[in-house]
Amino acid sequence: MKKYILVILLSILVFTCKKETKNNRQGLVTKHAMVVSAREEASKIGSVIMKQGGNAFDAMLATDLALAVAYPYAGNLGGGGFMVYRLENGEIGALDYREKAPLAASKNMYLDSLGNVIPNLSTRGALAVGVPGTVAGTFEAHKRFGKLPIETIMKPVIELAKKGVKVTQKQELRIAEKQEDFIIANKEPILFSRAWKENDTIKYNNLAETLTRIMKNGPDEFYKGKTARILAKHIQENGGIITEEDLASYKPKWRKPITFTYDDLNIISMSPPSSGGICLAQIMKMIEPYDLHELGHNSEKAIQIITEAERRAYADRSFYLGDPDFVNIPQEQLITNSYLQDRMKDFSFEKATKSEALAHGKVEIIESNETTHYSIVDAFGNAVAVTTTLNSGFGSKLFCEELGFFLNNEMDDFSSKPGVPNVYGLVGAEANSILPQKRMLSSMTPTIIEKNGKLHMVVGSPGGSTIITSVMQTILNVHEYNSSMQEAVNLPRFHHQWLPDEIRMEPYSFSSKMIHNLEQKGYLINEKDSPIIGKVDAILVLEDGSLEGGADRRGDDEASGF
Repeated sequence: MKKYILVILLSILVFTCKKETKNNRQGLVTKHAMVVSAREEASKIGSVIMKQGGNAFDAMLATDLALAVAYPYAGNLGGGGFMVYRLENGEIGALDYREKAPLAASKNMYLDSLGNVIPNLSTRGALAVGVPGTVAGTFEAHKRFGKLPIETIMKPVIELAKKGVKVTQKQELRIAEKQEDFIIANKEPILFSRAWKENDTIKYNNLAETLTRIMKNGPDEFYKGKTARILAKHIQENGGIITEEDLASYKPKWRKPITFTYDDLNIISMSPPSSGGICLAQIMKMIEPYDLHELGHNSEKAIQIITEAERRAYADRSFYLGDPDFVNIPQEQLITNSYLQDRMKDFSFEKATKSEALAHGKVEIIESNETTHYSIVDAFGNAVAVTTTLNSGFGSKLFCEELGFFLNNEMDDFSSKPGVPNVYGLVGAEANSILPQKRMLSSMTPTIIEKNGKLHMVVGSPGGSTIITSVMQTILNVHEYNSSMQEAVNLPRFHHQWLPDEIRMEPYSFSSKMIHNLEQKGYLINEKDSPIIGKVDAILVLEDGSLEGGADRRGDDEASGF
């Protein structure tokens, strides 16, 4: 009943926000630089850092750490993420700071003696925690590309933690929803155990102390210093298996991003262990032969084409994708035109393809809705797209009071038992089974788009399995339907992920006649379980070189710049 009430409340919020922004076709426009993130406080800090002469990578560190303060639901020190970048000279790259399985992890660690998945073991509490990568990743990006001193970047974040952050209406709802989980996951009451209300101010004094130590000692403080010792001890005392050795051995990894074309766009997205780039490429290349512009935005036929492409891409995702350091991924074959044309050859406008009859393709999935994304473009022309997460909202719900932050539950993003859906309904295979020091598969899709050789868009979203489709629809809204960036982000979204075999649609957003027509063709429509699909934060470079931000109406998201 409580879940049902929450869905209604969120649906009302979506509907209300939709009405309020109906005539607001364009988002914030700035001339030089911009940050779009889940909270105004984080966007402003990132923007101020760039105004002081910092670049996108300085702003990345500042924004990321500020989200850990202002948006503990998904912003984090105890999680991980991915970054895709494009430098002013056109150089591109990607950084993987996804969490890892601890050294003591094992393939069957979440199964009982009969081989069944033990409920909640991979989602709540200390055993669900993967080795965090956020601090290592953000500092690594700054080390390679940043300009400003660490102290200059971190001081405003520490001041924010001490001053405190005002609770929003949406945050009040999120904290209230997780109260029972906080009690179960923690031995003692935590900062979030009380019933925080809208306009209350939460001060993060312990987190400020942790950040101060990191500012003075660098990332080694988190992985080898006092913070590491406190963290490992806390996790083990609560039944987890992460050790000081796990923390000390963690390293982020530079990777080559996935690149592909769609019409005259060059799209740069995240490579495995994110499934985002490959799935995005598969979907967009499968739909490219169809004239979506002519068919019309969210028309019946456009929805059919996109749904069937999504169905096939997610079927491949579940079988082939995992950590490339542990499994061989047929990356190039999966995004070739010939392969993808073959995947769509049995598509018909007359009836739905049934997912149960559709396996992965022949060539010689898994995570939460509560991630967060931010997009940055600096005055020099550098761009970064960053998606970071604790996995579920507030992660494992395990909170280290002494350090002031939540810990992730990313271990659920592995296939606890291949073929069995995780908490978000995604089905995985052996490629994503648990092994020590392996990175779990992700749907995070930080993406940068070029047009005519120039920076065009920076896009990304939270939303677990819906991230990929939210990013894709936002790109299409701008490219195919000439939307402004704010409008592209605001427009209603839908999603299909192979299993379960249903089209999720944002409620009150699609006509009953069209839904009826789709159902007549064999599509199952689900509006009740998806009051929100993704929360896209994006930037569009306008023709005169200025920047337009698209901050998603579905959250407390804000754009800031100068």
